[in-house]
Amino acid sequence: MGKENKMEEVLKIIEKYPKEEASLIQILQDINRKYNWLPREALEVVSREIKVPLARVYGVASFYKAFSLKERGKNIIKVCTGTACHIKGAPQLIDEIKRKKNIGPGETSEDKKFTLETVNCVGACAMAPVLILNERYFGFTKPSEIEKILEEGK
Repeated sequence: MGKENKMEEVLKIIEKYPKEEASLIQILQDINRKYNWLPREALEVVSREIKVPLARVYGVASFYKAFSLKERGKNIIKVCTGTACHIKGAPQLIDEIKRKKNIGPGETSEDKKFTLETVNCVGACAMAPVLILNERYFGFTKPSEIEKILEEGK
């Protein structure tokens, strides 16, 4: 998708909301959901269209962990590294993803298909270790299941 098409999509997102600072988080959520990250050009358009200083837009975008200022893959893999998940095998899941996709935490595969992230706790300790692919949770995950799980990606 070209830069112009992307910015047209951003303008369509902005049009759904009142053009005021109170809409900022909702607009950023929609952009982040659409692209899996917040491109600089999109933040500039948001700043201009809702008349909020770019520094403020960046402040909000960098404050919330749900937003990414780095390009991410089409599929987001999250491995819980909370205490229960760590004890029950999260490090082995991360190692297996490194082997299968050649990416570590915070990295995106060359083909832009996968980004690996670690999260401190997802609140599903009874299912440890937990892996999340996009919005789908996989509990009691074993390294031998990683390949099959990742095949479910978009």
